Amino acid sequence: MSKDHTTADVAFIKALAELLNANDLTEISVKREYGDHDALNVRVSKQVQMVSAPAASSPAAAPSAAPAAPAPAAGATSSSDDPSSLPGAVASPMVGTVYLSPEPSADVFVKVGQQVTAGQTLLIIEAMKTMNQIPAPASGTVKRILVADGTPVEYGAPLMIIE
Repeated sequence: MSKDHTTADVAFIKALAELLNANDLTEISVKREYGDHDALNVRVSKQVQMVSAPAASSPAAAPSAAPAAPAPAAGATSSSDDPSSLPGAVASPMVGTVYLSPEPSADVFVKVGQQVTAGQTLLIIEAMKTMNQIPAPASGTVKRILVADGTPVEYGAPLMIIE
């Protein structure tokens, strides 16, 4: 690789980093071909630290949501108080996208009011194109589902309440 390529490549990588920040992306991967047996593979990524906010009520979470009621009532899905502080809160072990069913047309893994056993799959979190099954940490009854299908979650974000 020539010195001209090196200088141009550094400028190219800096431009990718600026593009990453300007468009709120977390990763860019590019392959630049110069000719036979001469190419540059670049992957620019940044670690994103998300701040967890209480989950807002959604139609998918529970149709009987009370508009501004406090959270302690079973089955209510108000966003007041921090759901992660409730006993039985199942926290997300990773950053990713939540899926409540194994396939788009399939039934959900669990519903509010359903009994679950320790180790039973509650939902899936997709992270880096990998589907990760999230098991129930203990047996109990699903009291609240705090996330909607297809929504992003952060590490430690409350997913559901099992009592």
